[in-house]
Amino acid sequence: MYSTDVVITGVGIVSPIGIGWEPFWAALRQGKSGIGRIRQFEASGLPCQIAAEVTDFDPKCYVRPRKSLKVMCRDSQMGVAASTLACQDAGIAAGTVDPERLGVVMGADRICSAMEDSEPTYRNCLDGHRFDFGRWGTDGMAGSFPLSFLKVLPNTIASHISIAHDARGPNNTIHQTEVSSLLAVGEAARVIQRGAADVMIVGGASSQLNPFDYVRRSAMGILTRRQDEPAAAMRPFDADRDGQVWGEGAAVFILEDARHAEARGARVLARILGWATTCEPRRHGNGPRGAGLRRAVELALRQAKSEAKDLGHVNAHGLSTIHDDQLEARALHEMVPEVPVVAPKSYFGNLGAAGGAMEMAASVLSLGAEIVPATLNYEHPDPNCPLQVICDEPLSSSPAPALLVNWTTIGQAASAVLAGPG
Repeated sequence: MYSTDVVITGVGIVSPIGIGWEPFWAALRQGKSGIGRIRQFEASGLPCQIAAEVTDFDPKCYVRPRKSLKVMCRDSQMGVAASTLACQDAGIAAGTVDPERLGVVMGADRICSAMEDSEPTYRNCLDGHRFDFGRWGTDGMAGSFPLSFLKVLPNTIASHISIAHDARGPNNTIHQTEVSSLLAVGEAARVIQRGAADVMIVGGASSQLNPFDYVRRSAMGILTRRQDEPAAAMRPFDADRDGQVWGEGAAVFILEDARHAEARGARVLARILGWATTCEPRRHGNGPRGAGLRRAVELALRQAKSEAKDLGHVNAHGLSTIHDDQLEARALHEMVPEVPVVAPKSYFGNLGAAGGAMEMAASVLSLGAEIVPATLNYEHPDPNCPLQVICDEPLSSSPAPALLVNWTTIGQAASAVLAGPG
């Protein structure tokens, strides 16, 4: 067991419900959804035409030098912006941290080429209305931007962040869909505990709204068909749920050795008590049954030296799909019965690799305010989801620790236990 205490000293958020932690927290307190009609591309022909988009985001306000935007996808732009906000929140500026002791770990998804980058390449291969594959290696490639490949590498998010903040310490990218950013937090904490860094910039950034990927997911049948009232579409654990809503965003934290934070007079927002990651292998093509999730919760609580009775709330994965919510609810009911549960995806949908970090931000802020936001759209409890879901209004809470869980339908699970600053 490591002995070094790891604390959170800064939060930066670029989300569908606000940019910066203050607007984000206000939206959670007020029950304001970030889900609406898709505006980034023409979606009228798709079965799901709603998403959680980040609006009023101008990357030029955060990215320096601006010419870097030429080789940055939207995921990277939001990631750099969130890292800048986190550093500002933590009081991290040039000269405050030894660059060799400042590192980065980010969760990232697969990144598709932007439509504006791909369109000239494809257009050069058209013969009337027919695509001529024989022209791809000549006319097609001639229409591509030479550095466009740099935009779609998942590790470029962490690379751009390290350049922006002169972070010369350990640098890593976790690429495991919805568990990515919670895994990144655990990895960053380990880096600090083994003495390889004093401060880590950590989180996740992802846009699930690239048209190429969005069309593919629309055909998979996992997205909601509730289109008439977008804000009511994402319904974790509710009996009337019918699928997910996808979104985009970035959430970044400053993790710090507690002694380093104390020495520089930093404000502590929360403490990381424990974390765990597990995998439940698929058997005969079947998805997980919850054993990995239960084990992750057990291990995280054990490392945190906590029990279910010590917890103030559970921050659930809450995909808003029939089978997945039932599986998660049964696992949580077995491991942490009667602990109040919040499902932040009801506000901003599934953010992929950024989701765990965004959800974690809600718990970090809850610990400080001693108020847990309500889950939106929880109107008809599902008897197959035996959880005490916080609904209707926020829950006044003691500063008891929070349990966070994320998992994937292919069997990975991650869990963490956070405590308030005291």
